[in-house]
Amino acid sequence: AAQLPQATATQAQHTAHSSALSAGARMFNLVLFKDVMQILPRHFDRDRNEELADVINSKYANRVMHNVGLCIALYDIVEIGDSFIFPGDGAAHIQTRFRFVVFRPFIGEVLTGVIRSCSPEGIHVSMGFFDDILVPAERMRAEIYFHEQEQLWCYSFNDQESFMDIDDAIRFRVVSEMFTDVTPSELEGTNFVTKKESDSLKQAPYVLTCSVEDDGLGLVSWWQ
Repeated sequence: AAQLPQATATQAQHTAHSSALSAGARMFNLVLFKDVMQILPRHFDRDRNEELADVINSKYANRVMHNVGLCIALYDIVEIGDSFIFPGDGAAHIQTRFRFVVFRPFIGEVLTGVIRSCSPEGIHVSMGFFDDILVPAERMRAEIYFHEQEQLWCYSFNDQESFMDIDDAIRFRVVSEMFTDVTPSELEGTNFVTKKESDSLKQAPYVLTCSVEDDGLGLVSWWQ
């Protein structure tokens, strides 16, 4: 049987397209992928470009690719190669090069999210599409402490206390990232997993560790 190549990815250079994409949000990058996409016979009557776009998004969107980031959405299709149909298969296999929008903020970047939960370990933050963000206790200002009774972090200054409540908007700085290969055995070789698959695992495939130590960071309401 013919062996289909695995997907490969290379970080896109800072072209005019990637610069325009990142002008307002540097946390998003354009990544160039090369993969063989499969179009089933029942979809042969569809426009090929539209079908390829749907197939690519279905395979890549909302997936964490190891050492690349969280795939968000297809940006464009760069090249469509020849189509091959293998005996006993019937589907069209098309070598395709495309660019995908990927979430991977740079170290030191300042982002804004909302508090998802609090624990003695730290503050767990969500950006809506990405939840694996932790502000550990050692990365907070000295005036912030964990209130055992309320189970919330609290900012104490001049005898006044301000609780950091769930769903409060919080601004933080990325200090480190960690990719962990948590691919289930049945998915080995794919080098990426869906968010749904990662949710069922004990360890997240991509985690950001962040800080609220500096001026301007912490609850957005503090600095308004």
